[in-house]
Amino acid sequence: MTSTLPVPTRRQVLLGGAAGAAATVLTAQPAHAAAPSAPPVARSAPMTPGMSRATTPYAVDAARVRGWAADTWHSLVRMTDERTGLPADNITGDLGTRSGYTSPTNIGGYLWSAVVARELGLITPGECQRRVLQTLRTLSTMEHHEPSGMFANWYDESTGAMLRKFPGSGDPIAPFMSSVDNGWLGAALHVVRNAVPGASRLADQLFSRMRWDAFYNPGDQPGHPGVRPGGLIHGGFFPWEHDRPGGVYRGTHIDAPDVWLTNHHYDTTVSETRITTYLGIITGQVPAKQYFAMWRTFPASCDWSWHEMQPVGESRTYLGIEVFEGAYTYRGMHIVPGWGGSMFEELMPDVFVPEASWAPRSWGVNHPLHVRAQREHGLAEADYGYWGFSPASDPFASYREYGVDALGLNPDGYFSDREKTGYDAGFGECREAKNAAPTFGDGVVTPHAAFLAMMYEPQQAYTNLVRIEKELGAYGDGGFFDAVAVRSGTVARRYLSLDQAMIMGALGNVLGDNVIRRAFATRDVERRLRPVIGMEEFGAGVA
Repeated sequence: MTSTLPVPTRRQVLLGGAAGAAATVLTAQPAHAAAPSAPPVARSAPMTPGMSRATTPYAVDAARVRGWAADTWHSLVRMTDERTGLPADNITGDLGTRSGYTSPTNIGGYLWSAVVARELGLITPGECQRRVLQTLRTLSTMEHHEPSGMFANWYDESTGAMLRKFPGSGDPIAPFMSSVDNGWLGAALHVVRNAVPGASRLADQLFSRMRWDAFYNPGDQPGHPGVRPGGLIHGGFFPWEHDRPGGVYRGTHIDAPDVWLTNHHYDTTVSETRITTYLGIITGQVPAKQYFAMWRTFPASCDWSWHEMQPVGESRTYLGIEVFEGAYTYRGMHIVPGWGGSMFEELMPDVFVPEASWAPRSWGVNHPLHVRAQREHGLAEADYGYWGFSPASDPFASYREYGVDALGLNPDGYFSDREKTGYDAGFGECREAKNAAPTFGDGVVTPHAAFLAMMYEPQQAYTNLVRIEKELGAYGDGGFFDAVAVRSGTVARRYLSLDQAMIMGALGNVLGDNVIRRAFATRDVERRLRPVIGMEEFGAGVA
């Protein structure tokens, strides 16, 4: 059943202290330290507005969280081929059947998860180095686009061969170099080269050959689709042939033969795709102004009334780029939305870059509010009793993009329930509301979203996860199953390597003293990136 699962297609309040509290609420000894006589118990986080009496937070038990991490790591080990060190995209809930394919994102997730497993004492430093080196050595032999150093979307995890046919169906594959897939691999390589000394040289070789400017469209090519001032990042390119008639054009942004570049670009800031922008900026291959070329929201004028709701905000200028600092209004909060309103879009880059502390007037406001909004949606607005919404396995099919519709620019969802219940508050005087007070159905919660939220609401997220485990039974030998429908109790009994890796990354920061952020956000990265993201003030805040 899982062999045909596709990879995700993508997309204070606690204003003052949420990010800092999350970094200190849970602590664990690094692998090389002596184990404490008893696991530390987290101090209580303050009650957060919107909490229901029925969900009074439990005191966080770090030993239990460590157990979750151990089971999650176990699932990743079972996904990984013993000869190549490449993880499968997914595995069945009994940990018995791998998917037969992998991607750059999956490979990157396994690499950073190994670093976290070492930091939490789940494996020794020697095992971590052995595993990471095995994966990197396979990567170094894999077919890729040599001028850019970028990898294709699909490989056979048992051989490392680039796939031209999809396992099972036999459908043809035109190899595609995705900017976001390679972004997560690049982020992982950067982590490894700073965190695993014995693998640093090989990780550096692989990272240093990656050309992020191959994806950057400055908008200076005559006769091709224009982009916003500052330039945008392409979805990717086909190096040899393509399967998107009308969706690509031939060209190149580096000194290399032409490729088929996508017409579509990533143009919203609240998106997991901003990791590629960050990598371009820190390597000096993409100008800092590109960060400000992306929409915070689309405009508030009536000719833009197709998007979810009319935003509030004002325009500001950074590095010569005018930015409309728009925000959506939801339950007394102004929040900068993503495309779909998912936790993945909001928080995955924050696993690597300490966005809330480096950009306190933008991400430092928006991240805690987004987490609060997801929690209030699940516990209050939709009354599911549980929360955390992000793309994941579909308990009723194969895969679906879940989110909070009101937090997404896309008027057609992501939705939080099986029934795809939409929220439509209208667009000021431009468009009447059609469903401003929806009645929601069988909500689908995704545990990895709650783990990401633990970086900002550790106690509330922990309580939610305990209840998902105990009351919904969405837990197996590999940790939390990928998703569960809360009213029918239908569980997606499978594990996706990306979602498991997000859990490991978040726990590495919460339980392992920000190990992923420390490895990624070096002094050189801080020098290049912090002044860029730190100058901005979002339109987010308490309404």
